[in-house]
Amino acid sequence: MPLAQEDIDQIRRLIREEVESHLPGGLVRYDLELRERMVRVEEELRHQRELMEQGFHLMEKRFEQIDKRFEQVDRRFEEMRGDMNQRFEALTTRIDRFMRWSFALTLTVGGLVVAAIKYLP
Repeated sequence: MPLAQEDIDQIRRLIREEVESHLPGGLVRYDLELRERMVRVEEELRHQRELMEQGFHLMEKRFEQIDKRFEQVDRRFEEMRGDMNQRFEALTTRIDRFMRWSFALTLTVGGLVVAAIKYLP
């Protein structure tokens, strides 16, 4: 049974009325849900940014501590190098003194041996 044009127009009108009655409320509710979600996402992003800034601040403090530690180690190496230089200089002085005494003793013993050979029959 075919529908008359009046029936088709009435169906269209009824569908349009129903859609219009449900759609605006649905869109408003959907918009509110979207806005609430956006607010929650923005708050979460803000919280994550704060956490990242806090982490960066803590890393910066840690790097400062490491820099201080490196400076302490550098000072210690400088002190050790100064101590080693003093020890090497003292050792060099002792070796020089030993070489002079050895050379003088060798010359003296050599001179005594030559004199003994020359003057003793």
